[in-house]
Amino acid sequence: MPEAVRPRERLLHAGAEHLSSAELLAIILRTGGRRGNVLDLANRLLADFEGLAGIKAASMAELRRHDGVGEVKAIELKAAFELGRRLASLNPGERPQVHSPRDIANLVKGEMSMLEQEHLRVLLLNTKNHVLGTHDVYHGSLNTVGVRIGELFREAIRRNSNALALIHNHPSGDPSPSPEDIALTREAVAAGALLDIEVLDHVIIGTGEPGYVSLKERGLGFDRDARRR
Repeated sequence: MPEAVRPRERLLHAGAEHLSSAELLAIILRTGGRRGNVLDLANRLLADFEGLAGIKAASMAELRRHDGVGEVKAIELKAAFELGRRLASLNPGERPQVHSPRDIANLVKGEMSMLEQEHLRVLLLNTKNHVLGTHDVYHGSLNTVGVRIGELFREAIRRNSNALALIHNHPSGDPSPSPEDIALTREAVAAGALLDIEVLDHVIIGTGEPGYVSLKERGLGFDRDARRR
């Protein structure tokens, strides 16, 4: 691959936080297989297992069925995910912190940009915007009828989360928000105000660069007071 798009070089020059999940996965995998380079392999794993959670849950045998993944790579993947699990169990102050829509997108873009269906997720945050976890809410075409607004907040209430961000993907690759996306955002923001759980943003994931759209940045579904926060 050209040096400018090699994951290791990108990490050195841009920092790990600016790499997609596929690029980070490619660094662990190091080499590709007969069907393509290492980024192709990383994207294929994310697509076949429907994201990082699916790769984490896969058995050694399931991982090794993929061209380019032998026993050593499967072991290294398992080790990397175990480190991630242990990191997630640390104190809230040691967890990833969200400062911008790009931070939100970087957490999920490599995984969600490859999904063939729309997935709606909730990113749970504490008062200092440290990530408490993510929660899958819905699969399918998003609309205010199919998505129950209460479901967006159920896990946040259970885990005593002070804030959340909505994330979903557009399988077409175009992250431009639809009228349904805006309506869902508006309803979620209103419900959050009643529950005293702030909806920080609704980020739509697509492909390419930057590969996402922040509805809050565009003032869609958020009132003026919400945009000033």
